Amino acid sequence: MRCPFCGSTDTQVKDSRPAEDHAAIRRRRLCLSCAGRFTSYERVQLRDLVVKKSTGRREDFDRDKLERSVKIAMRKRPIEAERVTRMISGIVRRLESMGESDIPSTSIGEIVMEALARIDTVAFVRFASVYKNFQEADDFESFVTQLRPKDEVPE
Repeated sequence: MRCPFCGSTDTQVKDSRPAEDHAAIRRRRLCLSCAGRFTSYERVQLRDLVVKKSTGRREDFDRDKLERSVKIAMRKRPIEAERVTRMISGIVRRLESMGESDIPSTSIGEIVMEALARIDTVAFVRFASVYKNFQEADDFESFVTQLRPKDEVPE
């Protein structure tokens, strides 16, 4: 493991323990060159996933990119970090178990929106506004109107 501070590969594991409902191993590490301490996570990867973009371009699936976009949508929401991490792990497991190595970006977006809708509607709308490329306030209004049950629509 390369040290994020000095780049040395001379690191030592100080502590290992299960994380994320035993879906990963959390390792505390010490760099023997600069004495920096950092944490690494080891997860099972069932298959290498490739994301097919709407432009036709293909790129390797990046769990960190998924995590960043979800955390942006969840920013300043009263949701525990552990719950967000479990949600992301569930999304990745679902993608890996789809049976395909090439996953359309639209499928990933829909799965993320589904998961966010179950946890927090504000985060769901935030993510949808980027995913669906809202351009005007009317786009938000029509989207939120679709979310409301028919008997709750304001007059």
